[in-house]
Amino acid sequence: MPEDLSRMLCDPARLVPWLDAQGLEPGEPLTVERITTGHSNETFLVRRGGRSWILRRPPRVPLAPTAHDMGREARLLRALAGTGVPVPRVVTACADANVIGAPFHLTERLDGWVIRDRVPEPFRDATVGHQVGESFVDALAALHAVDWRAVGLDDFGRPEGFLERQVARWTRQLETYRQRPLPDLEALAGWLAGHRPPGEPATIIHGDYHLDNVMFAPSVPPRVIAILDWETATIGDPLVDLGLATALWSDAGDERLPLAEGLDVAALGFGSRRELAARYAVRTGRSVAHLPYYQALGLFRLACILEGSWARHVHGAADDPAFAALGAGVPAMARRARALCAA
Repeated sequence: MPEDLSRMLCDPARLVPWLDAQGLEPGEPLTVERITTGHSNETFLVRRGGRSWILRRPPRVPLAPTAHDMGREARLLRALAGTGVPVPRVVTACADANVIGAPFHLTERLDGWVIRDRVPEPFRDATVGHQVGESFVDALAALHAVDWRAVGLDDFGRPEGFLERQVARWTRQLETYRQRPLPDLEALAGWLAGHRPPGEPATIIHGDYHLDNVMFAPSVPPRVIAILDWETATIGDPLVDLGLATALWSDAGDERLPLAEGLDVAALGFGSRRELAARYAVRTGRSVAHLPYYQALGLFRLACILEGSWARHVHGAADDPAFAALGAGVPAMARRARALCAA
């Protein structure tokens, strides 16, 4: 990101007096560095007085009106603190857009490994690899076990009719920015509308649960120490999370998808989609008989969202170079979704 744009999104000179007022190392020098991960909200590493935090704020060009609510995300992280779900600790949050140009929050900076296009050497050991997939699933099961009413999230979502709303909701959003014909996505929407399962009792759902949205402890055995990027979390059907997580989990021979795991995780010994689903079923007691539907739905929803990112790229409003791959990538997601629900 060019330096002037980075400063526009998180200007240290504007951040300093606010941090001083919060008592966060007042008077100490401040550095702000953009972390070039994630493809929606902007993330920065903030260092001051020997301490460091992660700052998250909405992107320069919002993807959707309700997609980047920093206060909502901070509320959820605070609610999950102490539940056994691994989340970063919220240090403070700012609802005043005048401070840096948008609401934001600060969380503790954690030391760990996020698996994207490379695997930490200790996780390549054949006796360890399967524990990566198990830990990944166990963290999701822990989230779905939380009593959302007991942690004060009664009004956090609309669980009634959640599954019934999904196809229509994301189709409407797609139509606000679509740039081209997407025949596989359109066919998928029709299939999903006609094959909807009964659904599961509502839980907190992450909404974007996949391998590079979790952080592992920098040690063995593999252990998830943080689930990251909660901007799409809500209350809904928990199998939506499992569906997306397993659909993006690359099995041998899969076509590479954009902004998803670029690793053949099964070949690395992390487990297959089937093995992850079986682990989840054991941990939660839920049936995964309708998982192909949820896998297709997860990819449909993500493809609709990422078509918006492609539209931003086409119009020169996106700063993330990864969005250029979405021209081919969104149709690839629709193809995998159709293959999964036909299997």
